[in-house]
Amino acid sequence: MLGYDLAHWATFFAAAFLLNVSPGPDIAFILGHTARGGRRQGLAAMFGLWAGAFCHVLFAAIGLSAIVATSAAAFSVVKWAGVAYLAYLGISALRSKASAFDVKAAKVESRLSAVFLQGMLVDILNPKVAIFFLAFLPQFVVEGAGPVPLQLLLHGVLIIVVAATVEPLVVLGGAWLTARLRASTRLGLWLDRSLGALFLGLAAKLAALQR
Repeated sequence: MLGYDLAHWATFFAAAFLLNVSPGPDIAFILGHTARGGRRQGLAAMFGLWAGAFCHVLFAAIGLSAIVATSAAAFSVVKWAGVAYLAYLGISALRSKASAFDVKAAKVESRLSAVFLQGMLVDILNPKVAIFFLAFLPQFVVEGAGPVPLQLLLHGVLIIVVAATVEPLVVLGGAWLTARLRASTRLGLWLDRSLGALFLGLAAKLAALQR
């Protein structure tokens, strides 16, 4: 059951690694939160993105992503919900007062769940991610290797596992750098504004996405 040869795994893991090390919205999202709130917020953002990606893997495995990919109405609904959410996050960050640099530890703890949820929703509400998994995963389905949904699920989870070897280093590196720069409220304000601009940029990029 689920038997593959060495060439299959070599091709798959090479592709998965290149996908995860390429700079993109996920890396930018993680770095933005790491710069703004430190390592713990960066990790919360990272885990949120992984949770969203896992949802897309499940959707692809059971066929829901196909609906988004083939239905103009479903695609538009998911797309514009994502645009609205990203725009909301961007405006909220732009209006903030750099409070992330003055909070007590308890307050930071209470925000981690919100950062996790942000990451999860940002990923789930991006139809491009759904289409990616729907287009990428079937390329590694091998006839006779096992049930197709199970093959899709396995390879999708392994993409997230590969991300787990790359993205924590992004968080640690970003936290190390910003820890040496977090002495001023002005810098905190600038980081909040940068995060807001990042969210609005992602919203604009998603709005321009075509099926």
